Amino acid sequence: MNSWFAIEGSPTPLGVTWIPSETSFNFSIYARNATGIILLLFREGNYTEPVAELVFDVIKNRSGRIWHIRVALEDAQDARYYAYRALGEFNPSQGHRYDPQKLLLDPYARGVFFPPDYSRGACAQPGSTMGKAPLGVLPPNNSESYDWAGDVKPPRHQHDLIIYEMHVRGFTRDPSSGVAINERGTYSGVIKKIPYLQELGITAVELLPVHQFDPQEGNYWGYMTLNFFSPHHAYSQFPQRCKQMDEFRDMVKALHQAGIEVILDVVYNHTSETNELGPTYSFRGLDNLTYYLLADNREYYMNDSGTGNVFHTSNRYVRHLIVESLRFWVKEMHVDGFRFDLASIFTRDSNGGVNLIDPPIIAAITSDPDFQDIRLIAEAWDINSYQLGSKFPGISWLQWNGEYRDTVRRFVKGDEQQVPALMSRIYGSTDLFPDNLPDVYHPYQSINFITAHDGFCLYDLVSYHHKRNLANGNNNTDGTDSNFSWNHGWEGDENLPNDILLLRKQQIKNLFTILMLSNGTPMFVMGDEFLNTQHGNNNPYNQDTEISWLNWHQLQQFPDMFRFFKLMIQFRKQHPSIGRSRFWRDQVKWYGTSGAVDLASYSRTLAFCILGATEFDDDIYVMINAYWQALEFRIQESGAWHLVVDTSLSGPDDIVDTNESLLLTSDSYWVNARSVAVFIKKRE
Repeated sequence: MNSWFAIEGSPTPLGVTWIPSETSFNFSIYARNATGIILLLFREGNYTEPVAELVFDVIKNRSGRIWHIRVALEDAQDARYYAYRALGEFNPSQGHRYDPQKLLLDPYARGVFFPPDYSRGACAQPGSTMGKAPLGVLPPNNSESYDWAGDVKPPRHQHDLIIYEMHVRGFTRDPSSGVAINERGTYSGVIKKIPYLQELGITAVELLPVHQFDPQEGNYWGYMTLNFFSPHHAYSQFPQRCKQMDEFRDMVKALHQAGIEVILDVVYNHTSETNELGPTYSFRGLDNLTYYLLADNREYYMNDSGTGNVFHTSNRYVRHLIVESLRFWVKEMHVDGFRFDLASIFTRDSNGGVNLIDPPIIAAITSDPDFQDIRLIAEAWDINSYQLGSKFPGISWLQWNGEYRDTVRRFVKGDEQQVPALMSRIYGSTDLFPDNLPDVYHPYQSINFITAHDGFCLYDLVSYHHKRNLANGNNNTDGTDSNFSWNHGWEGDENLPNDILLLRKQQIKNLFTILMLSNGTPMFVMGDEFLNTQHGNNNPYNQDTEISWLNWHQLQQFPDMFRFFKLMIQFRKQHPSIGRSRFWRDQVKWYGTSGAVDLASYSRTLAFCILGATEFDDDIYVMINAYWQALEFRIQESGAWHLVVDTSLSGPDDIVDTNESLLLTSDSYWVNARSVAVFIKKRE
């Protein structure tokens, strides 16, 4: 008996699937408003003359909005790549942008190939893109699969979760990384540095986008996604062999074996096709009305992402694409979590309005059983909507806390009126993540950070009053001007006096100490631990240069800073009373220098004591002095207190092991100007 699917093809699953029992490929693609679909197959080495052009029958090869066809292996004629052409109306005023001369990439392709004559410019202009457009990679027609044997999912880190934001290429691209030339800037290069991550104490890496992005768009960070199912080819040692998928898996497997979680920064809010002047690669040519939110005049795109377009995430087929992409990275690539760029876009309805009640895409992701043990992290804002905390409808999601960043920066810099806000941020930002009925948020849902890829790195934060972004080519107009930075009396590094450098190092230790002592989930950026600099560039999104590459010589130059970071991370891990599932409540006592907290606008001091008994932990007493003179703090909790951290001291005295800590023989301690002191009372 003949199978209908064997003759006509199957509408599910979307994408291309190898059918071993039939030695055939099944092709399935969504194109609701297309009047015709043509499949093109290409052999290796010839990208202008397809070996086959298969026209889909409007009746036989279509089910609902999906076009599908079955192609026997012998009819594929040794093809390795494929693309589509879509027929339909070109009427921008009605939202249709069909162009049969454009080769279109399958949104579900598991690999992307760029022919030698690939051209973003050609894809943005009228005319044929034969030989100039990205192609999908056909799956292998054999039963070989990746050997995941030995992959052990790391423990779901709790109080010991330390997130390290890093760029796969920038992490090892510089020759100073010591990684072999062919592995620099690759997934394999990350593997070589795992011992370093372990020594530092990292338990999760958050990778800037690794979804395949447009190599000619000029976005080094990778925030201009081309395809949601394939690892970026240029991060592989073998980009032209399309082996990047297995190299990525090798990296994940190795990180897991080291007990390190892998979190991906993902961009589902827009694509690299940008606005109406951008290239036609895939979504625009297949069904512009479905994939993008359009303005009232459908010739133009909504732009709440600030990049030219907004993905139509409230549409069920777009929603399916996103969920299946996430499922692919979880099930087939074994990643442990996702940080969603501009996640507020997920609240947009089909008219561009904001739905904070029950956005379909957030509900679909949150309720999917495959994501129940996966970290979901939101960047809860976009150009027109700021939804930090309980405003964001993903109630169980973690969120990047920009309020934490700004408050800690301002307090350490010495700004007035920051003490009440600092108390809230250290406590876990209960004002943003309330734990009263009906919400009951957890403090760990606040991703506490002082620096991220977007903005000054930690050293530049204390070294530059003004951004220096001229290299980006935008006349220094890009990047935020609201940095809350301070150069400490000397702009940049040229002829830098040693006393200024020492003060900057002390301030960095202050910032990191506060981060490690705050309830919530800490995150910092690669290189902050050894004073890596981007020379004042606070938006190097297009800098695939030494500006963005990690300079590992800094590690040899500032081993004292690396040691401080490492031991401060170790201290946090050793004391589960700091990072808790619940807010501290009566397990924290707030003080000033000699009595109650000074909440006056001019106050620049704060002390607090975390009681550890309920967590079978030591008590911790913290004194913070952001004032420009030394101040005497009286310890207002009885007991034998041991000094473990004083950021005003030089290494190795600035932080010591608990067993080497000095017993305080007085009930007070002079905290030097702009410094932090930390004491412990050992549990009996």
